[in-house]
Amino acid sequence: MADSPDTPDNRAAGRPLQVETHGLDVIADAERKGTPRNLFWPWFGANVSILGLSYGAFALGFRISFWQALTAGVIGIVFSFLLCGFIAVAGRRGSAPTMVLSRAAYGVRGNRLPSVISWVLTVGWETVLCALATMATATVFGRLGWGGGTGTQVVALIVVGALTVIGGVMGFDLIMRLQTVITVVTGVLTVVYIVLVADHIHWSTVSALPAGSAQEFIGALVFMMTGFGLGWVNAAADYSRYLPRSSSNRGVIGWTTFGASVAPLLLLVFGLLLAGSSTKLDTAVAADPIGALTTILPTWFLVPFAVVAVLGLVGGAVLDIYSSGLALLSAGIRIPRHLAALVDGVLMIAGSVYIVFFSDNFLGQFMGFLTTLGVPIAAWCGIMLADLALRRRDYDEADLYRPAGRYGDVPPAPLLLTLAATALGWGLVTNSAASWLSWQGYLLEPFGLGGKSGAWAYANLGVLAALALAFLGTLALGRARVHAQEAEAPSQATGEEVPIA
Repeated sequence: MADSPDTPDNRAAGRPLQVETHGLDVIADAERKGTPRNLFWPWFGANVSILGLSYGAFALGFRISFWQALTAGVIGIVFSFLLCGFIAVAGRRGSAPTMVLSRAAYGVRGNRLPSVISWVLTVGWETVLCALATMATATVFGRLGWGGGTGTQVVALIVVGALTVIGGVMGFDLIMRLQTVITVVTGVLTVVYIVLVADHIHWSTVSALPAGSAQEFIGALVFMMTGFGLGWVNAAADYSRYLPRSSSNRGVIGWTTFGASVAPLLLLVFGLLLAGSSTKLDTAVAADPIGALTTILPTWFLVPFAVVAVLGLVGGAVLDIYSSGLALLSAGIRIPRHLAALVDGVLMIAGSVYIVFFSDNFLGQFMGFLTTLGVPIAAWCGIMLADLALRRRDYDEADLYRPAGRYGDVPPAPLLLTLAATALGWGLVTNSAASWLSWQGYLLEPFGLGGKSGAWAYANLGVLAALALAFLGTLALGRARVHAQEAEAPSQATGEEVPIA
């Protein structure tokens, strides 16, 4: 990767940290370095969060058995991160941020619609992670008798918010160094946590959990997809763009998928065993997903647990705030990248204040957020994947910034397909725990799926339907457009961002 400090050459050189100057521009060939295996570090560091344990309780909340939850988790995690791996290939082929490469499918200004959706999703995720880190810190301090009230929460929020914002503002260099440290520290401490609480697992209780219906299994599967890979697809090329053009596609896909999946898979298994062994813990996780995990820890490990919890969540939040800044720029805001990250940081802290101090139903709102934005992101992902599959050449980098170029300005087909797929998807999902989303599910009755209270109400088929419709629709409608684009002679690439009028 370009100037990647986790490579031996850069570590030896000890190059000082600087604020990244790259925004939406293409990474020049001279700055592209590294190999696909370097992608392991940012993806592992962003997904090694102790929150992965809580997903065990989330999955069992669909009233399914251990084996059903495990199967849903494995398929949902690996498949969704495999989608990230495919999108990451676009970064290698175009060397620009994900939401700039998306212009090849949506047009230069037409791409502002998915850019706004991507921005909302990443800001939402960084807000959730910041809030969880704050609540976990307060819970640990409360158990230690050091005070876990409002004062502790305020200080924790300031510290977590500052770490996240600094990482986002500094950019790629600091993020790569930070993720390497987070990977090592959280990896070791998570193993210690697992050893300490292993005696709380009761296999007889776990294995006795009754099996759920096919609809409940699908609901858990979709939730895993939206909670993991589908929450990252819109940022998947932001790091692979620093790789040399000669990098292997298989390597990019494999290291992205492996790096992102391995920690969540291991954490999910243990989380399922813990939640399945204790109804009390299972219920507590819904209110405080990280803090609840401290209730079964010895007191002496509470501080190390707070470290691993905060670092893991910050690792994910830093990647989110970096990508949310890029998405904001791609949506048409004309400010430097580091200021865009700072703006998102302010919104993140404001949202975290609401979750920590005013919200009384975290899990319901969280699931509603994931499912609601998971639908349009799945539609975008389907279009992006199909567009990428249709292309035989690398992107014409200069035309990614020119409305009059080969990719067009506002082509109607992809926008209409996105709206249609989103309308279909929202009609097939429900979010009863979030009252502001009660309007969803309007197609369940017309499609003969039992309405909003039927067996299919919580299967969240809309996410899968949006992904499939957008993908197949683009394959059918986009072939001629892509062929015409690639038939044009290459334009002169400048290696710099071309302003959009």
